[in-house]
Amino acid sequence: MIRVAVWGTGNMGSAAIRSAVAFPGLTLSGVITSSSAKAGRDAADFAGLDRSTGVRADTDVDAVLAGCDAVAYMASGDTRPQEAIADIERCLRAGAHVVTPSLYSLYDPRSAPPEWVRRLTDAAAAGGATLLVSGVDPGWGNDALAVLAAGLCTRIRSIHCQEIFDYSSYNQPHAVRVLCGFGGPMDQTPMMLLPSVPTMVWGGNVRLIGRGLGLQIDDIVEEVQRRPLDAPVDTVLGRFEAGTQGAFRLRVIGRAQGRDRVVIDHITRIHPSCAPDWPYPDQGAGDHRVTVHGDPELTIVTRADVPGGTRADGGNATAVNRLLGALAWLTEQRPGIYDGLDVPLQTTLPPRLQARRWA
Repeated sequence: MIRVAVWGTGNMGSAAIRSAVAFPGLTLSGVITSSSAKAGRDAADFAGLDRSTGVRADTDVDAVLAGCDAVAYMASGDTRPQEAIADIERCLRAGAHVVTPSLYSLYDPRSAPPEWVRRLTDAAAAGGATLLVSGVDPGWGNDALAVLAAGLCTRIRSIHCQEIFDYSSYNQPHAVRVLCGFGGPMDQTPMMLLPSVPTMVWGGNVRLIGRGLGLQIDDIVEEVQRRPLDAPVDTVLGRFEAGTQGAFRLRVIGRAQGRDRVVIDHITRIHPSCAPDWPYPDQGAGDHRVTVHGDPELTIVTRADVPGGTRADGGNATAVNRLLGALAWLTEQRPGIYDGLDVPLQTTLPPRLQARRWA
């Protein structure tokens, strides 16, 4: 059994707690929180579990690290990257394998900031540990699944990874109103859509797909469109007024020899009524798609639902399971940093543990 500590108790942290409790071959050994108000609470409180786990949240990082083999680092890294780097470095030096979605720039370690790579590589070597960084939107859909899909085609003209989501039921005020800018004025650009930010977040995925298919990406460009609400709408986060931002579409495009080859495309609305001429999910609040334009023309559509949760919760669950499911493989590797193409999509659990996944 791999003893897993979860660092963070938000959306991704709660999903990681559920996975660590249920995933064969893993056991939840600790929960790290920076909040004294959360310290001492059972992990079940954060994950919505109906039974106590016997594991209580703790602010003593060293104590939790001393009792684990791996850390699922689920604290935010988008607005605090230096702190996240330091936290992950600390875990690696303590000998804990780390899986995390928190450092966008490390989705493709070969194009990540060299100083970050050096620090984390040195820490992994010192602790005899490994690191995998993969995304939350979901990471497997923007790297391994795209490369897998392309393997079913004879020729490839381009690859298009698409997320289409309605955020009207997504109860995350900071992400929705601040990072995405929904409900904000159209003459102000929200953080997620500022120039260079989309490339910082998804550029690594573009390069990773190219590398996985023998393509050198020469240039990455961004395209951003925004639409206002025509009328006020009410969501789980309250009212969003007419004239404020109601939808955006961003595309991160990897070019090779002047041709658009790898495209990551996000179409996000605060309400279905906005931007009716843009694509909608096939059903429900959202889906993810990988389309290989080639021979054959191949489209794979994925949706994830969890009981009592939103489709965004389902997507988070798959992203977390991708990370925690990689731990069995990572613990058998040499110390270092690995990426979404290195780690197999299928967990490497032995058959006796695989069998436990059948509900």
